[in-house]
Amino acid sequence: MSSLAELKMKTDIQIAQEITMKNITEVADSIGLDKKYLELYGNYKAKVDLSIMKDMQDKDDGKVVLVTAINPTAAGEGKTTTTVGLGQALNRLGKKCMITLREPSLGPCMGVKGGAAGGGYAQVVPMEDINLHFTGDIHAVTAAHNLLAAMLDNHLHHGNVLDIDTRSIHLKRVMDMNERALRQIVVGLGGKAQGVPREDGFMISVASEVMAILCLASTIEELKDRLGDIIIGYNTSGDPITARDIKAHGAMAVLLKDAIKPNLVQTLENTPAFIHGGPFANIAHGCNSVAATKMAMKLADIVITEAGFGADLGAEKFFDIKCRHAGIKPSATVIVATVRALKLHGGAGKRDLKKENRDALEKGIANLEKHIENIEKFKVPLVVAINRFPDDSEEELQFIEEKCSSLGVSTALSEVWEKGGNGGIDLAKKVLTALEADHEKFRFLYENHLSIEEKIETIAKEIYGAKNVEFTRKAQRSIKKLNDIGLSKVPICMAKTQYSLSDDSNLLGSPQGFTLTVKDVNPSAGAGFIVALTGDIMTMPGLPKIPAASEMDIDKDGKIKGLF
Repeated sequence: MSSLAELKMKTDIQIAQEITMKNITEVADSIGLDKKYLELYGNYKAKVDLSIMKDMQDKDDGKVVLVTAINPTAAGEGKTTTTVGLGQALNRLGKKCMITLREPSLGPCMGVKGGAAGGGYAQVVPMEDINLHFTGDIHAVTAAHNLLAAMLDNHLHHGNVLDIDTRSIHLKRVMDMNERALRQIVVGLGGKAQGVPREDGFMISVASEVMAILCLASTIEELKDRLGDIIIGYNTSGDPITARDIKAHGAMAVLLKDAIKPNLVQTLENTPAFIHGGPFANIAHGCNSVAATKMAMKLADIVITEAGFGADLGAEKFFDIKCRHAGIKPSATVIVATVRALKLHGGAGKRDLKKENRDALEKGIANLEKHIENIEKFKVPLVVAINRFPDDSEEELQFIEEKCSSLGVSTALSEVWEKGGNGGIDLAKKVLTALEADHEKFRFLYENHLSIEEKIETIAKEIYGAKNVEFTRKAQRSIKKLNDIGLSKVPICMAKTQYSLSDDSNLLGSPQGFTLTVKDVNPSAGAGFIVALTGDIMTMPGLPKIPAASEMDIDKDGKIKGLF
């Protein structure tokens, strides 16, 4: 292992490229996964055939540990890094453990975030492939979604037999890139032969309902059925028009026949990992696929997974949407926090985070306290992982530990970025203790039979801390429409900024007394939930002034640099 000084000079991709990976068949063998189920993508990646689930149906399920975090900041929290490092640490302790993560989207990768496969000595590899085209799953989602869009416009061009009201169409096209210029466009221009002119636009591929469906379907049959339920708009009588009406769902499923199979890779320490699916955590439920999680539960005794952004979005959706649908009862939760992020939540400036600032930390820790309170509402045992940075003072770290202890919550310092699995041993031991608690007490935040308004208000008040919820007239009309078509008794998927517990990204810490404004409510009938839009959420991000892509390059030998 390199010294901290050497590590600080290396990029994540340099560390990953120095590691000798095992052949993926060896990784599979370490968890008893027979190679007959593998579809190899070279030496270090493989898809796993879904038929294994039938063959393992009588095998006991392993325990699931969710890794979540405080509200993300520009200082970074290291949720994925902690997830990977925890899995490595548990395997060092002799536990049969697997990791399940989402696939990174090219848009954020080329935009602000750079790579998204962990960091330091807690990464999944091959990180270049995982961050780029990988096994083509997101491309398949893009193709399936755009096939539906093409068949819709073709239907309009050839007479519109279904009497679709073009003003009611909410299906957009998608691409896996940040491209603000395509958010709002007009299609069908250039004369009669070019189709029917109408307003349209693009979303990023991971915001597609097709991606959400891929991550909730466990079989091809379920996938095809859910794709058929996608509502693309309404006819002039106000009745919903679906992908099934357009007769697109069968071909869409054909395009996704390989994408539905989980992808097996490994960490830097050869811990097996499924990287599969990547629904946008703002718009969709932000979790890896049900297929990968349930498959890992059959192959391992402990499964470490994560959910997008902070616990107010990721954990709540993991519990209320993914666990409800898949019948999963999580056994423990880890909340990741950092001293520097908590100081930002307490009002410290970005340039001053290396300085000790007890006042900012005391104010900012309210964000962590709220997330602890929220997780406890689901009756899931929890541990706080303090992701340590070199500039953290012992006094600051001790303050967080003492605050958590006063709340009856166990803490552990995590140094997996620097030390890999060895840096997560204490965290792993605390998680093992949490796993001994009774996880049968797990409960959902709300029941599906409540009205749409009641479910939204429950999330807003119980999880975000809102005093009131205001529904715009547009949202009220949309709710009435969903009630009329019988699509109200499903979970709610909140679309909200990740940076704040509120719908205002500038309100950090734990804001009080605010009103959450619901601007619209959209159906995701195929995914089986309703999306409530708040704040200024965009389904197509833009690139920053200096995109991460501008620092990426490849040399004459094919070696990539600049990918985080």
